[in-house]
Amino acid sequence: MKQEFRFKKSDAFGLMSRLGQFFQSLDDSTEYVMTIDKSRKKRSLDANAYFWVLLGKLAEKRYLPGTTQLYRDYIIEVGVRDVYCMKEEAVDDFCKAWSQGHLGNVAVRGESKLPGCATVIAYRGSSTYDTAQMSRLIDLVVQDCKALDIETATPAELALLLERWEK
Repeated sequence: MKQEFRFKKSDAFGLMSRLGQFFQSLDDSTEYVMTIDKSRKKRSLDANAYFWVLLGKLAEKRYLPGTTQLYRDYIIEVGVRDVYCMKEEAVDDFCKAWSQGHLGNVAVRGESKLPGCATVIAYRGSSTYDTAQMSRLIDLVVQDCKALDIETATPAELALLLERWEK
């Protein structure tokens, strides 16, 4: 059973009442997990599809065997990331786990000033991007396509895609 409660801080008292009723409906012998996260605007599938079409055209024009590495390069360029300092022996397992099952999650090992430690920059794939971040990703691929004379959407068409995304 999945239940979603959307609220603002000012709605806290009304939310408590709804949560109380919800908790009463739960099975006593089952363990549950509750997560609270900021609400974000969802990306439009049109904008996402447009990005992948352009990425494919760009890879073809550059004679690349696929889009994976090109996608990961853009992910690093957009730079949505977290930085971790961890023990050297944990880095390989972390990097493997971070990237597993997520094409856009990229982990890059770096130096640390702490003995026996390393810095890891964990870049987040576009499936986690908000509107502004996805807009930057699309802008980057559009710039590169234009530089190689690859046809892209007009600014008005692109604005419409991003507008749909914001809704």
